[in-house]
Amino acid sequence: MRDVISEKKETISLAIKGMSCASCSARIEKKVGGLEGVSSAKVNFASETATVEFNPEIIQAEQFPEEIKKLGFEVPFTRQVFPVGGMTCASCVSRVENKLSSLPGVSDVQVNLAAEQVSVEYLPTLISFDDLKETLSQVGYQLFPAKQEEDLSFKEEIRQLKEQSILKRKLVLSGVFSILVMFLSMKGDGISLPVPLNLLLFILATPVQFYCGWQFYQGTWNGIRHGYADMNTLIAVGTSAAYIYSAIAAASPSLFHIENEKVPVYFDTSVMIIALVLLGRWLESRAKRNASNAIKKLMQLQPKTAKVERQGEEKEVPISELVLEDRVFVHPGEQIPVDGKIYEGSSSVDESMLTGESVPIEKKEGDEVFGATLNKTGFFKMKVTRVGKDTTLAQIIKLVEEAQGSKAPVQKLADKIAGIFVPSVIGVAVVSFLFWLIFGNSVAEIPVSLFTFALMTFISVLIIACPCALGLATPTAIMVGTGLGAKLGVLIKGGEALERIERIDTIVFDKTGTLTYGKPEVADVLLVPGTQWNVEQLLTFAGSLEKGSEHPLGIAVTAEAKRRGLKLSTPNDFRALPGFGVEGVVNEKRVLLGNKGLMEENRIDISSVDNQLPKLTENGKTPMIVCIDGRVAGLIATTDALKPHAKENVLQLKQKGLEVVMLTGDNTKTAQAVAEQLGIDRVVSEVLPSEKVAEIKKIQDSGHCVAMVGDGINDAPALASADIGIAMGSGTDVAMEASDITLVGSNLKSVVQSIELSRATMLKIRQNLFWAFIYNVLGIPLAAGVLYPAYGILLQPVFAAAAMSLSSVSVVGNSLLLNKSINT
Repeated sequence: MRDVISEKKETISLAIKGMSCASCSARIEKKVGGLEGVSSAKVNFASETATVEFNPEIIQAEQFPEEIKKLGFEVPFTRQVFPVGGMTCASCVSRVENKLSSLPGVSDVQVNLAAEQVSVEYLPTLISFDDLKETLSQVGYQLFPAKQEEDLSFKEEIRQLKEQSILKRKLVLSGVFSILVMFLSMKGDGISLPVPLNLLLFILATPVQFYCGWQFYQGTWNGIRHGYADMNTLIAVGTSAAYIYSAIAAASPSLFHIENEKVPVYFDTSVMIIALVLLGRWLESRAKRNASNAIKKLMQLQPKTAKVERQGEEKEVPISELVLEDRVFVHPGEQIPVDGKIYEGSSSVDESMLTGESVPIEKKEGDEVFGATLNKTGFFKMKVTRVGKDTTLAQIIKLVEEAQGSKAPVQKLADKIAGIFVPSVIGVAVVSFLFWLIFGNSVAEIPVSLFTFALMTFISVLIIACPCALGLATPTAIMVGTGLGAKLGVLIKGGEALERIERIDTIVFDKTGTLTYGKPEVADVLLVPGTQWNVEQLLTFAGSLEKGSEHPLGIAVTAEAKRRGLKLSTPNDFRALPGFGVEGVVNEKRVLLGNKGLMEENRIDISSVDNQLPKLTENGKTPMIVCIDGRVAGLIATTDALKPHAKENVLQLKQKGLEVVMLTGDNTKTAQAVAEQLGIDRVVSEVLPSEKVAEIKKIQDSGHCVAMVGDGINDAPALASADIGIAMGSGTDVAMEASDITLVGSNLKSVVQSIELSRATMLKIRQNLFWAFIYNVLGIPLAAGVLYPAYGILLQPVFAAAAMSLSSVSVVGNSLLLNKSINT
């Protein structure tokens, strides 16, 4: 009889990116299918998925993405932001990050203490929300569903308001009772009371200790159950020490053997500490809400309804019911509901809520309009082009949320310190207590009992220590900075980008579409003497050749031909030659249209126009040579107007110590003429799109930290290779994806503002971290009594509590000052 061994099997599906053909899928199948413990691996090239059946006792599922990556393919992860409940200080940050990072399928975890949320990058096929939630619950934290919809965001708002209301109620109660306890502690002996003074103090202090301070005990108990200590532990142990000592002293004063003296009690210390800590937390929560107001304000911009055409009639429907290609009516004074394209009418539109540009933009048929912007004067009809999460507003909100959930590298040191901070502080407090209890009289004259003095230092050290300020230093500044950026139309991708921006010393501008409008117009049409063609014929050949072109110069030529009413034909054998021009057959004539390089490549004699080329370029014009059947027929010169205030913004960048470089495919003389108008000293011209990355690399190799500003698909590789990529919002999605900063509008002032904002935000981060570190470095020794032997200075627990509360509030308050530091 044979033994039957049952094999445990599991199946998972993985998305795979980067496969270009069936051989790619076969290679993945062979690699994954050959792993020990894998019974089958099937890759679907069409759906870009892999299905793997395996024995989890032999191989772990998280190994498959690693093996697939080794073959050069990508297994895309999902990033979501989840609200977290129960975090109270910076030590919680490293605890949550370490716990979630240890899970299979989780690649990156970033906690934002100020926003009380965690950003998790994970593989949904390997791990679910329930797994993440269960894991955090094991260490005493609550994970809430990702904020994907408006109703969830609203629920989160309600939850925060409820918590703040409870906190305020406890603050008021503790404040009133603390004042009574303080008054009675100082003046009670001279007042006739119905019960003994210490008993009355005990009665007043008890509800403050166990009702108002209950959250500290809850946090401490969670820590004990899961093997850690945090801010709650410090407060609970410190106040409990004062309260329990006072209760015993009040009940049995004889235990303390103080002759001819009244045994002191410290109920006032315990209640005032709790009241001041609650005050600090309440102020901190209000400040944190203000810091995150940017996203709430952006969400509030979204209109709730739209006027749409249904069965030939205008009807008002909820935004959620709109679909692509819906025809929407927008009246004067109304908000535009979603993104769309005008097909009838015109108006001026206020886009300041998205771009920061205060001047309304004129819109006509064929122009794009964006949801949440304001229609000022005219009536128009538009077709819906983007809805839901694809709208410009939704993408801005997503970018801001992701940025606010990110960390600057400078925060990592603070997180490491916060992870060991609380146990270290408890150790210092115990050592301080024992030192003064044992050696107190030998190092200083102690006016009270050694036990009482040692107890006060123990409590002061516990209470003054503040890991909260360390945890809030970076995220609050990033939240305020990125939120202010959204208001200005400057979208910064996160803390890492902020830190790199601060180091840049060179800023490279692509010319076309960035410094100029990127919409050239034909300025001159010049004929070669003795040619058989006239101006209209020349334009007909050139316009026909460029028919359907998406290149700015080609569009300008075609537009000029159409403006003159010329009839254009479709070219044959058309070829676009990037960096040179175009060629093809028009009306059975071989036509070349492009620069000098194109003519030289085809060995065309250009002596008839050679003397005119430099004159045109010196005037900032771009000449294109028209060659018909091997002979030069004439020149078409275009000009591209500079954007308003371009020169002023270049000057401001130079005043900030940045070297400004212009990168362009234009010939040297044209580029130099434009650069002189702008006050740019360094020009890199005649650069092919494929060569832009190499030029950026050259500047970097010479020791410079480079920012690149561009807007087109051609700029995407250069934006990605620069230390900082800045994409103009008037450009393409590809360019924005490759960039570290996206400027929603096309105003060059935003480039200056992005530099100012980044520098100001990093300054605030450094100020906050300095304050958080120096506060603890100076405060803890002071509380431990190191200055008492020489100067008689000892920090009382009540003042320690006030200082601790002030430290967190000051960090958040300092971050909020960012709102006043940038000229909007």
